[in-house]
Amino acid sequence: MDMEKLDLGKLYKSYYTAKAKPQLIAFETAHYASITGQGDPDGETFARATEALYTVSYGVKGLCKGKEQDFTVPKLEGLWWVDGDPRQALEVPRAEWRWKLLIRMPAYVTIEQVEEARQQAMKKKKELVELGDVRFEELHEGQCVQMLHVGPYATEPETLRQMEDFIHAEGWAYAGLHHEIYLSDSRRVEPAKMKTILRHPVTRREKAEVENGGLLK
Repeated sequence: MDMEKLDLGKLYKSYYTAKAKPQLIAFETAHYASITGQGDPDGETFARATEALYTVSYGVKGLCKGKEQDFTVPKLEGLWWVDGDPRQALEVPRAEWRWKLLIRMPAYVTIEQVEEARQQAMKKKKELVELGDVRFEELHEGQCVQMLHVGPYATEPETLRQMEDFIHAEGWAYAGLHHEIYLSDSRRVEPAKMKTILRHPVTRREKAEVENGGLLK
């Protein structure tokens, strides 16, 4: 009898869904396989990092399947920033963009399993040196404002402006890195129909002002 795969998309439905308007939602601590880098998302560095991350993630899946804890590898995610104000990213050359790519892991996955999968992958794909950069990651974002973006990545600023208006109108302030979850495969879905969750951690504006010495704009 085949074991039932754990589907994180169904288990954490609120994590992998968003509305077509800004909403406030809270998230608990989650575990990921991750890789950090810098450069144009259309460049080779980004592509190789993505390959390395998926390779290790499927390796973890294989280890878990062997223990009858199989799961479906979920959607790719990314944290994005630039040196300085993260909201000015579009004014910075894409070659200077910094990113941390993430794939969420089930709660039962351990740092030891991610390391084991990484070591196994490095033996099989010695030419993919980026495998050495894959890590186990724990992330707690807490309160976030998010919104579903439909369309090409180039039109994300329109959605981000709606989120920013909501954040300021509701008395919140930015409190973390810009977060994206890629619900669509850009290789198979035409740009106008692509769906991406845009998410940003927030904190109460008064708290942010205190923590920043009253310098928050």
